[in-house]
Amino acid sequence: MIRTLVIDDDFRVAHIHAERLSRVSGFTCVGEAYTAAQARDSIAELKPDLLLLDIYLPDESGLSLLRSLHSLDDAPDCIVITAARDLATVRAAMRGGAFYYLVKPFGFERFARELTAYRSWHDQTAIGGSADQESVDELYGLQRATNSNGLRHRLPPSMHKVFIVVRDAAAPIGAAAVADSLGMSRPTAQRYLTELERRGLVELHLEYGSTGRPTNSYRPRR
Repeated sequence: MIRTLVIDDDFRVAHIHAERLSRVSGFTCVGEAYTAAQARDSIAELKPDLLLLDIYLPDESGLSLLRSLHSLDDAPDCIVITAARDLATVRAAMRGGAFYYLVKPFGFERFARELTAYRSWHDQTAIGGSADQESVDELYGLQRATNSNGLRHRLPPSMHKVFIVVRDAAAPIGAAAVADSLGMSRPTAQRYLTELERRGLVELHLEYGSTGRPTNSYRPRR
């Protein structure tokens, strides 16, 4: 489970974020903080993996709090959740290391989608061991792809190749055909297809044969 600390100056909003978080698979809320000082104490005590961080805190800017985390050996990741819309604040959050920036208000579907994208990246980086260039490209691609308004099409190289095969196919295509086309394993092709569907770039097409059991194939989202 990804242990998450919710930080917001409004306790009612913090409660809402915590409740929504409980509905997303793989996450648990370990606490709430309503000031930067409370957040620092909670980070030191609870050692969360992830912060959901508001910019407007009564005693200190959330950006200042975010920058100060760089000195920690086990600094948590951070998703900024705020009403601040000015580009200077967005850039400052990016420079401060925020994984993503969610502008209030937003619905549960958007909230869950970005957390799920973060979970994919978190799970990949938690594996450990060494990484070749393709693995590094994929990790950075997963991080960049969280922004569904512009960066979603900046895909990891292998995933982009899968998308091109689906896009250029004359008809809906399945994982086995994609795998044969690219020289990769069928499970790997299926994993990329599933992720492309989750990102809204392709759609699942069910084909029914004589056995009555559908075959999964994919086509570009229309």
